[in-house]
Amino acid sequence: MLHTLQQFAATAFMQRATLFLNHVLAAENAAVERLRPHRGRCIRLQLTGWPALLPPLPELSFAVTPAGLVEWSGEGPVLPADLELTVDTSNPAGMVVQGLSGQRPPVAVTGDADLATDVSWLMDNLRWDVQDDLARLVGAGPAHELARIGGVLSAGLREAVSALGSLAARASNGPGPGPGTR
Repeated sequence: MLHTLQQFAATAFMQRATLFLNHVLAAENAAVERLRPHRGRCIRLQLTGWPALLPPLPELSFAVTPAGLVEWSGEGPVLPADLELTVDTSNPAGMVVQGLSGQRPPVAVTGDADLATDVSWLMDNLRWDVQDDLARLVGAGPAHELARIGGVLSAGLREAVSALGSLAARASNGPGPGPGTR
């Protein structure tokens, strides 16, 4: 029963994540224009080192649609990948810290060079326009103010994460020379 609940939750999560990804893609014409020529191609995200304590992830394969969006393959048959992106996920907390500090984790890419170029461009340039989505809900003025406050909080969080990372790096290198040592 637990396995069935985990599958159900993973499927629901992947469906929502795919909707969100398509929302971000559709908001940027250049993004869908880059993906359209690759319709029917399969992009697979391979997560290596996934911690055994966390629930297993479903297959992360996506087909590019004629509209330049993506469709999660779901629980269906695994399609051969035209492009495979491999990410080391053995340290999820470290990945979160990297993401909060604005860094992209290292990604190994194998497969079609043209598709890889376009997907790399998407990873480097595509961002969620939170302010635009907020404006649809609360209006342009309040959305601008909320985005400004969010930007300040985000910058503070990035600074704190960076400072903690520096402290952790110094701590792992051991204590430096003590007073009076040369």
